[in-house]
Amino acid sequence: MDKDDQCSHRWNVAFAQPNSRPTNFATTAATTTTTTLLTMGPGLEKIFSSNSHWLTAMNAKEPEFFEQSAKSQSPKILWLGCSDSRVPESLITSSRPGDIFVHRNIANQVHLDDDSVLSVIAYATEVVGVEHILVIGHTNCGGATACLDASTENTSPSEPTTPLARWLAPLTKHVRTLKLEGLSKSEALMKVVEESVRVQVANIINTVPVKATWSAGKKNLWVHGLVYELETGRLRDLGISQGSAEKTMTNRIQSRGAR
Repeated sequence: MDKDDQCSHRWNVAFAQPNSRPTNFATTAATTTTTTLLTMGPGLEKIFSSNSHWLTAMNAKEPEFFEQSAKSQSPKILWLGCSDSRVPESLITSSRPGDIFVHRNIANQVHLDDDSVLSVIAYATEVVGVEHILVIGHTNCGGATACLDASTENTSPSEPTTPLARWLAPLTKHVRTLKLEGLSKSEALMKVVEESVRVQVANIINTVPVKATWSAGKKNLWVHGLVYELETGRLRDLGISQGSAEKTMTNRIQSRGAR
């Protein structure tokens, strides 16, 4: 068996196509896409249609954009936000592909035993080289609302039995320590949202990647806490930014001097 036949044989075995040449994947992909478009329904069809219009516009405006984008990424921002569909980071910041490194989950939580978020922080700081980590909470957050409701139940706290309840358990426990008496439901929810952001900022500062970055003398990494207001479309800074010890102290001294 010559070299070409050996390669063909391995290909055929891998794809369970004995005694046949490799499939023409371009033709197969086109056929599959056509079949899929006929069965996907209007919701998913709109995704493909919008993508087609977008890439056509991008190619017309910047013919080399996708080729350059495929080579590397160097975003300066890591966005740790909520999964809520109303908080699309690229859209609300008018950013382009490659501008923001992203991790989103229910209620923008940073658990110190969650390998998913920890791996994102590690990759962002050690490989990508981001300079700003943003924790983004938002108004009317469903996860924060669930924690607020659970914290005010007139029953003894029970062991969470669902994935969502387990995920939100640390925040629910923290909400029970907050002084929310006398606040309206909307005021209490806003306090929970803001307090959650503060907790996640504190958690990020205690992650190994961030502490390692600062201890290595790299002072160009900051952690910030923000809230996105669904009602106005505005990002609000909570003023709790943290950098290396040296930079944080310098920033505080400059802030006092400016008053």
